[in-house]
Amino acid sequence: MRLLLKINVVLIVVSLIGLAVSYRVADRLLHENARREVQGNARLLVESALAVRLYTNRQISPLLKTQSRYGFLPQRVAAYSANEYFRNLRQKFPDYTYREATLNPTNPLDRADDWEADVVRHLRDNADVKELIGERDTPIGKTLYLARPLRVVDQTCLECHSSVNAAPQSMLDKYGTANGFGWQLNDVVAAQIVSVPYAVPVRHAEALLSSFVYVLLGLFLFLFVVGNILMTTLVVRPVLKLSAIADQVSKGHMDAPEFPAKGGGDEIAELGLSFNRLRISLRKALAALREGP
Repeated sequence: MRLLLKINVVLIVVSLIGLAVSYRVADRLLHENARREVQGNARLLVESALAVRLYTNRQISPLLKTQSRYGFLPQRVAAYSANEYFRNLRQKFPDYTYREATLNPTNPLDRADDWEADVVRHLRDNADVKELIGERDTPIGKTLYLARPLRVVDQTCLECHSSVNAAPQSMLDKYGTANGFGWQLNDVVAAQIVSVPYAVPVRHAEALLSSFVYVLLGLFLFLFVVGNILMTTLVVRPVLKLSAIADQVSKGHMDAPEFPAKGGGDEIAELGLSFNRLRISLRKALAALREGP
């Protein structure tokens, strides 16, 4: 097996091992980074919904308080505003879903599913938990969710949810008297839950990983070609030329051309200079033998 072929085999094997290790490490890091990015986006969305709720409670609800006596206005409800905000947002970010899952909601559409109810109870029973991040299996695959507790911190919420007698008649006419009452100040009654299919961060990670692999392959091919050119130019060709001259000298052709080597060069040049000196010494030795004693 020729020298260049041996070097190429070793280079390919080492590069494949390095590529495999780099792929595994990059895959893990990119998946973790994608997951953190999705969590950050989910936190931003939750904070945005909270800002909408706060704006509704402080500025919109007081303006509509008088009109609500003549008819129920959902625009006065903070949860309605947050859901409307997110419904519009989902037109550009359809992968994210937002729920204000409630254990005892006025609107049946806000009633927590079984798993959401477990999240709300966990947040209610663990007051020190301000945020809950988890994964769950769904029909569309694994889903990442971020949940935060919704606590009754505003006395105005109790105007509608403390008791049936305190609730406005317009709300009772729309939703009835069976649900949405008995809330107390500082109780955790619901949870904001942003859910994202795990395929979303995985898709982002795989896209970045593919780009990373293509860059590595391109870099490897570039170095492979440049390395072969340098090996051929600086090593293989000079060694083959030196080998051809040595072959002629070994057959007695002392008039073979000298190896074109310059002093102070690389190791191949030093080898050529040594060979030229050896040939000169050999020529003198043969000349001395011919002349005899």
